[in-house]
Amino acid sequence: MDQKQYKRKIYLEDKPRIQARDELLAAFGLPSQKEWVKVDDALGRITAEPVFATTSMPHYHASAMDGIAVQASETYSAHEQRPLRLSLGEQFAYVDTGNAIPPQYNAVIMIENVNVIDDHTLEIIEPATPWQHIRPIGEDIVQEEMIFPQGHKLRPADLGSLLAARITEVEVIKKPVVAIIPTGNELIEVTAEPQSGKIIEFNGTVFANFVKEWGGEPHLRGIVKDEPEKIREALLNAAESSDIVVINAGSSAGSKDFTVHIIHEIGEVFTHGVAARPGKPVILGKIKGKPVVGVPGYPVSAYLALEWFVRPLICKYLQIPEPKRQTIQVKLGRRIVSTMGQEDFIRVNIGYVNGQFVANPLTRAAGVTMSYVRADGLLVVPVNVLGYEQGDMAEAELLRPLEEVAGSIVFSGSHDLTIDLLSSQIKKKRTDMKIISSHVGSMAGLLAIRKGEAHVAGVHLLDPETKEYNLSYVKKLLDGMEIVLYPFLKRKQGWFLPPGNPLGIESVMDVAEKKAHFVNRQRGAGTRILFDLLLKEAVLTPDQITGYNREMFSHLSVAAEVKGNPEAVGIGIFPAARAMGLSFVPIADEEYDLVMTKEFFESEKGRMLISVIQSDEFRQNVEKIGGYEVVAGAMPKIC
Repeated sequence: MDQKQYKRKIYLEDKPRIQARDELLAAFGLPSQKEWVKVDDALGRITAEPVFATTSMPHYHASAMDGIAVQASETYSAHEQRPLRLSLGEQFAYVDTGNAIPPQYNAVIMIENVNVIDDHTLEIIEPATPWQHIRPIGEDIVQEEMIFPQGHKLRPADLGSLLAARITEVEVIKKPVVAIIPTGNELIEVTAEPQSGKIIEFNGTVFANFVKEWGGEPHLRGIVKDEPEKIREALLNAAESSDIVVINAGSSAGSKDFTVHIIHEIGEVFTHGVAARPGKPVILGKIKGKPVVGVPGYPVSAYLALEWFVRPLICKYLQIPEPKRQTIQVKLGRRIVSTMGQEDFIRVNIGYVNGQFVANPLTRAAGVTMSYVRADGLLVVPVNVLGYEQGDMAEAELLRPLEEVAGSIVFSGSHDLTIDLLSSQIKKKRTDMKIISSHVGSMAGLLAIRKGEAHVAGVHLLDPETKEYNLSYVKKLLDGMEIVLYPFLKRKQGWFLPPGNPLGIESVMDVAEKKAHFVNRQRGAGTRILFDLLLKEAVLTPDQITGYNREMFSHLSVAAEVKGNPEAVGIGIFPAARAMGLSFVPIADEEYDLVMTKEFFESEKGRMLISVIQSDEFRQNVEKIGGYEVVAGAMPKIC
C-alpha cells in the first residue's frame, strides 16, 4: 500500500480523559467467557458462578482439643472438693485434636484439666458441658452452603476453603487475551547490537506484565515495521485472535504515524487525542468488534495510557471494579507549572519530613523511564489549574506502600554518584528505609533544609572570599537553626572533554577563545558557582562563553551532553567523566558535605545514615568508583 495516500494528521483532539474512557467502555459489552481451572492454579482468578460446598467441614463431630471425650451428664458431680473418677472405655476415651468423637460422648475435657491415676483411671474436678470443645458437623462449612459468590477474587485462604469442601476445580472467568503490537522501523530486539538511531524494544515487556498484574493474558507479538500494509495485517490478525488489541507507537501525528488511518479504514476510531499529558496522542477504537487502544511510543506516556484505558477494559471483562490507589496530601517542595485545559500527571518523590509529606517533581519528559521507576507517586494537576507554587498542598496518588514512602530519607541539594550507593547500603541494613534525592543544586538544598522540606542537603559551595567550602553559606542561609555540617567527601572537579581533548582545552580562557560549546549547571549549583569564579578570575563574562545558559541538573547529564558533541565541554566530577569515557582535566579538589538539622542528626534515620557512611563497606565501595576520598571520620561542625 502506498504510504503517500495517508495525509499527515497534525491536529489531535483534546477530549477529556474520563469522557474518552467512558465512551470506550460503553462501546463494548465484553461478554466474559468461562473456564474450569484446578484450585491449585486458581489464585487471583475471578469466580464465574457461585461456588457451593459439596460436603460439610468438618463432616463429623471432631475434637477441638487434646483430651478426653466424655458424656457431659456423667460429669456433673465433679467438684474440687469431691474429685470424680472415670474409667477408660466405660466413661471416657482419649482423643487428640481433629479426632472423631465416639457416638456415646458429647463433650471433651482438655488433657491439662485431668489427673491421671493409672492406665485406666483418671480424676476430674470440674464438670463438662454438652458440646464443650467439640467442632460439630458443618461448624466451618455446611454442605450446599454458598462458599463464594460470583465475581469473587480468590485469595490464598479461599483456596483452602475450596479444598476443605472437597472442591478440586472451580469455574472462573477466562482471562481476556490482550494482543500487544510494537511498531517502528527504529525498534530492535534486546539481543541485537544497538546502532545509532536504533532503540531496544522494551515497552512490550512492560505492557505484558501490566496486563498480567491486572488479570489479563498478554500475547506479545513481534516488531512490526512502519509500513501500512504490515500494520493493517497485524491489527486484523490480532483482532481475530484476541479480546483486546494494544498497538504501541504510531498514534501521534508524525509522518510515519499511520495507525489512526488504518484503524479508521478497517474499523472505527472513537478518540484520537485526550486532554492529558503525558499520554495525549492515544487512539481508541474498534476492529472486528474488538477494542483497540493505540498508545504513544514514549514509555511514560504509554504506561499512563495503558492504565487509563486498557486496565478498565480488563476489569470490565473480569466483572471487577477498578482498583483505586491510596492518596495522601503532600506539600510541594518545588513549583510546578502546568497548562490550562490539560490534566498534567507529574511524577514525584515523596518523603515524610517534620510531620508532613513533602513531594518533589521528577523530570517530566515522557521518554524518561527512570522517572517513573523512581517515582513514589503521581500528582495530577486538574485541567482548570495552571500549576502549584512551592509550599502549596496537593493530593498525590501513591505508587508505593505508604510505609515505604514514610521511611524515606529525603536528600536535596547537589548531585553526587555516591548517594545512590548510600541508599542501596541503607536499604540493605534497613528494608524500611531508603534515600530519595532531588538534584536541585547546593543553594536550593540549603533552602529546602530551612523550609523543612528535606532531611539532608548535599553541598559544595566555595566561598570566593575565604576559599573555604560550605560553612559561610550554612551560617548565612540557616542562621537561627541548630545545624550539623557533616564532612562527607573530597572529590575532584575538572573539565569534561571529548575523548582525546580535540580542542585542547586546559582553562576557562581556552573555552572562550576556542568557542567551545559549554554545558553549564543550573543556577545555585556548586559547580556553577565554581565556574563563575573561574570566569571572574580570568576577567571573562558569561556572554563570552558559548552555551553558558544551557543548563543541566546533574554531573552525568553534563557528561552525556559532552559525549555527544566533539566541540562540547563541561565541568563536573571525575567519576561521571569516567563513566562516559571522557577525557578529564582536573581543576580543583572540593569538599562535598552533608547539611542536616541537629534533630535529624540525632534521630533514628540520622543515626542509621551516619553509621552506613562510616562503615568500611561504604568507604571501600566509594573508593572503587575512583576520584573520591571519604572523610566521614572528621568531626562534624555544629552551627
